[in-house]
Amino acid sequence: MTSFYLKIVASDHVFFSGRCESLAVPAEDGEVGILPHHEAMILATKEGEVRFRPVGEGNWRKAITGRGIVQVANNRIIILVDTAERPEDIDEARAREALARAKEQLRQKQSLREFKMSQASMARALSRLKGSHLKEL
Repeated sequence: MTSFYLKIVASDHVFFSGRCESLAVPAEDGEVGILPHHEAMILATKEGEVRFRPVGEGNWRKAITGRGIVQVANNRIIILVDTAERPEDIDEARAREALARAKEQLRQKQSLREFKMSQASMARALSRLKGSHLKEL
């Protein structure tokens, strides 16, 4: 069975490092699937769910991530994201509060930079809430 090396690095920790059989990442224009010996590429990712299947495991593992980039080269994949957490580690109440704060900030008159930051906060909170519901499935 063929595999590739995967490393998921968040801004404050290494989320995963090891051999995998397949990977799915949320890209700006839809989900991208990556298998062993994929062609070299660099890809921007958006907030959402990264799924990967480590070698020897039948089930997919999931990570709720923020924006980042994926580099694929020589059967090695490195994902650099601002945040990465397991769905079961998400505090749903805290995510709901963050969503409410982001919505309130979007209602206020802001500079373009502040508006984009509020949009990013809202997208991050929504992906965390969606991810927290995945742990129940």
